[in-house]
Amino acid sequence: MSAMVVRSAQSGRASDEPVDGRLRWFTVSRTSAAQNAVVELLRVSPVADDLADRFGKAGHRLYLVGGSVRDAMLGRLGNDLDFTTDARPEQIMRIVTGWAEAIWDTGIAFGTVGATKHGNTCEITTFRADAYDRVSRNPEVQFGYSIEADLVRRDFTVNAMAIDLSTKLFIDPHDGLSALAERRLDTPATPQESFADDPLRMLRAARFVSQLGFTPAPRVLEALASMNAEITRITPERVQAELSKLLCGAHARTGVELLVDSGLADHVLPELPAMRLEIDEHHQHKDVYEHSLVVLDQAIALEEPGTAPDLVLRLAALLHDIGKPDTRRLIPGGGVSFHHHEVVGAKMVRKRMKALRYAKDITEDVAKLVFLHLRFHGYGKGEWTDSAVRRYVTDADDLLPRLHKLVRADCTTRNRRKAAALQRTYDDLETRIARIAADEDLARVRPDLDGNEIMRLLDLPPGPLVGQAWNHLKELRLDHGPMAHDEAVAALRSWARSRGLGPAGDHDEACQSGEVADPGGGHEPA
Repeated sequence: MSAMVVRSAQSGRASDEPVDGRLRWFTVSRTSAAQNAVVELLRVSPVADDLADRFGKAGHRLYLVGGSVRDAMLGRLGNDLDFTTDARPEQIMRIVTGWAEAIWDTGIAFGTVGATKHGNTCEITTFRADAYDRVSRNPEVQFGYSIEADLVRRDFTVNAMAIDLSTKLFIDPHDGLSALAERRLDTPATPQESFADDPLRMLRAARFVSQLGFTPAPRVLEALASMNAEITRITPERVQAELSKLLCGAHARTGVELLVDSGLADHVLPELPAMRLEIDEHHQHKDVYEHSLVVLDQAIALEEPGTAPDLVLRLAALLHDIGKPDTRRLIPGGGVSFHHHEVVGAKMVRKRMKALRYAKDITEDVAKLVFLHLRFHGYGKGEWTDSAVRRYVTDADDLLPRLHKLVRADCTTRNRRKAAALQRTYDDLETRIARIAADEDLARVRPDLDGNEIMRLLDLPPGPLVGQAWNHLKELRLDHGPMAHDEAVAALRSWARSRGLGPAGDHDEACQSGEVADPGGGHEPA
């Protein structure tokens, strides 16, 4: 990338001051944004320059555009590159054929051709000048003839910048660079026009607030508040995708607050603003909603550094108390209770996440965490038996690490002594879990006999009875820990006799061998 100049919104002229003999600074800034862009664009220049050269030889212009330019300025450009061009889709296909390592045309109806080269994913789209019916969010695709017309139809000014890869001209007709420097989120056209064309942009605004730490311009906030009902034009799948990206952002709480304050949450996640009406049981926070935001922050802080954001944990933290409004009861003499709000909340989570078309496994994981998040409070000062600890681990299963984080994050009391006591108690529980796990392989709490042996001993074919016997032995395993093989066989045969099952002669055998029904001295569960 041999040289770069800028055409700014203010001056409309280019700078030619040299930097390091190859690159030129932007007229509008000697800032970190310019420095970041230099570094990032040098990194991708072998692919970008090569591709631009091919387009130039075919008589077309190629521009790096949108999020790629924004991210280059922020020093976070990845390997997904967005380009726009005056070439039509069929011409793009001819140009990249023989150059790209792979090509796909799934977006060709919208003017987009995808290609990969040297580990970079390139999406190349013909200039667009779409028209919207403002009933759906699907535009009538119209191809445009200029980069300026293409940029004005984009969602936000920070995404309406481009670099002409032939001339290295930086194009910023809507002053996106200033908005980027100020971390300000604004629209090229009026927000009312932009959001009426595509209401999904309102959710994208909240997502950019979360991901990039931007602040919406006052006129954007006004449009969000007055137009939030337009979001109902958007499909649940699109809403879910934006909500998930928002929650996985670096500033998730701020993004959620914008959703609620703007009224968007009333339409996409109404259980969230409903929590603002309720006082939490500790009376230490403004309301359950504020408590949930604190829990979200604290859960995020407990994620392992360097790992990807944990969507399941973040959803569970945000929604763990959504059952409280429906279970709120005033206690005579003062106070309030929320009995079984974890049960109600788990059901509400399933209903909402199903409506948002979340994958079944994600939905079930979040609902399970919501259901289990109060279980620890029965631990008291360590009064649980080993059996109760085993059940806690088994019920959580592979969600146990997340449950540990959620329970710890749910401690939001401002009483330092109480908070410290709760943390010490949970430390004690985790220590007991580790001790029992070391002795008994808690990660695989299974009956001491498998299904094949159960069928052989009871002369049963595969079917529901085998599952019932397996579950019975698992309950005994949870109550009493590992059993010797002979004890497990005795317990199985005792269970079978109580139901009239098993090969003839088992009863006499059992009497002669002195088999016991419930090793450990307890009673066989009903």
